[in-house]
Amino acid sequence: MLVLVGEKFACIKIIGRANFNSSIDFKTLVSGLRQKGYDYFVLELSECVLMDSTFLGVLAGFGLNMNQAQKDPCDGAMELLNPNPRITDLLENLGVLHLFKLTDGPLVTPKGTETRTHEPLNPSKEEVTKACLEAHRTLMEINPDNVSRFKEVTQFLAENLKKGKT
Repeated sequence: MLVLVGEKFACIKIIGRANFNSSIDFKTLVSGLRQKGYDYFVLELSECVLMDSTFLGVLAGFGLNMNQAQKDPCDGAMELLNPNPRITDLLENLGVLHLFKLTDGPLVTPKGTETRTHEPLNPSKEEVTKACLEAHRTLMEINPDNVSRFKEVTQFLAENLKKGKT
């Protein structure tokens, strides 16, 4: 993930596959930026080939939180720039597309934007399992149609956490 930041704006470029491994890095990065006052996020997805359900659940959770925190439409948002049709279809099929602003075209950055380094984390298997469970629960809470898709996955993950099998 590459990161650009401006005054209240952050752009995160996702390259390759956005999956359960990168979801923890993404969540940590966005949470940290939000705590620092960044309230407008652009995810540059022109080189993101695929998102798995865990990453989509983390993304949807942020989209939901950002929308709930908005006092007016000009406040914070999560913009998806140049998503490929497969990613757009996944978001639509999971019932979470409405949480995001979709745009195509070049990235336009405000003056004063600078590159930030982001050190990837090395999460434990337990942390990954917890993140997967939370992401899938989020997808089920946002759209009840997702319960049939992820009920067994969440049960399996919850049982593994309970047994300490991570």
